[in-house]
Amino acid sequence: MDALVTGAGGFLGQYIVERLLSRGDRVKALGRKRYPELQARCVEVVRADLCDRDSVVDACRGVDMVFHVAGIAGLGGRWKDFYRINTLGTRWVIEGCRRHKVSRLVYTSSPSVIFDGNDQCGVDESTPYPHRWLCHYARSKALAEQEVLSANGVDGLLTCVLRPHLMWGPRDRSLIPRVLDRARCGQLIRVGDGTNRIDITYVENAADAHIQAADALKPGSAATGKAYFISQGEPVNCWDWINKQLALAGLHPVRRSVSFATAWKLGACFEAVYRVFGLQGDPPMTRFLAAQMARSHYFSIARAKADFGYSPAVSTAEGLKRMADWSKSRLD
Repeated sequence: MDALVTGAGGFLGQYIVERLLSRGDRVKALGRKRYPELQARCVEVVRADLCDRDSVVDACRGVDMVFHVAGIAGLGGRWKDFYRINTLGTRWVIEGCRRHKVSRLVYTSSPSVIFDGNDQCGVDESTPYPHRWLCHYARSKALAEQEVLSANGVDGLLTCVLRPHLMWGPRDRSLIPRVLDRARCGQLIRVGDGTNRIDITYVENAADAHIQAADALKPGSAATGKAYFISQGEPVNCWDWINKQLALAGLHPVRRSVSFATAWKLGACFEAVYRVFGLQGDPPMTRFLAAQMARSHYFSIARAKADFGYSPAVSTAEGLKRMADWSKSRLD
């Protein structure tokens, strides 16, 4: 098969590309950089921005399936940037699939699209979108995934949406590094009472889910036109998990704490200041971040198991071992 992977040079994208190559698929990568390491593996690299409609549409030419992984994440920034990249960029991918008769599209979304700031314990995909989102990222991804799902069955295109939660593992340049940086600077503070449980997803399991979902997208399949939560299937205590990551890096556990109510108010103040003064980057606290750090949020993966046989092949314990080995290899 011929596959296009947007964001192929990113954390999850790299693993999807490796899975595809290992089984003999031909891969085209869409990204803003050259990615010589992908070219060395005979991956065709198309340099383009998701905002470049013509380039994105043209990149879909000559492929059978598309994994749309690319996007912009963050807690700060301007709405127009999130909308332009995450929502409109996805629209151009859909247009390219339809114009060039691509048969399958798998879109990488996030459980953030349904997060309303309250506890979400074992909820499934029937959970509706909130009336108001707590950050631009979640809203832009929700709009994008709605377009992907609405495109299912149009011009022969079959689609589905995956929502992996808090991906981690070797080569992570985002989630865990940000946590470690805050800890090293003395800025990592527990929010809430420390009892909240969350879902996590080892990155190779997320990559496997994407391949399995794409293979299941066939006419009449139960997998078409649906969204799926992806995780380890075993919620962990948020702050125990963070402390394990700190221990792997040789750092002390989190000792300071602040109440959720205080963090929420601080988040609202920081958001207002950044908005009024046009400050760039992520605020040190936002309402979304306060809720994510204090509330429970874990999800049922029963639908993914039933519709395309997803099961996390790498356990959390094994993932931690691989993460530790990778971290050690970088120091050697």
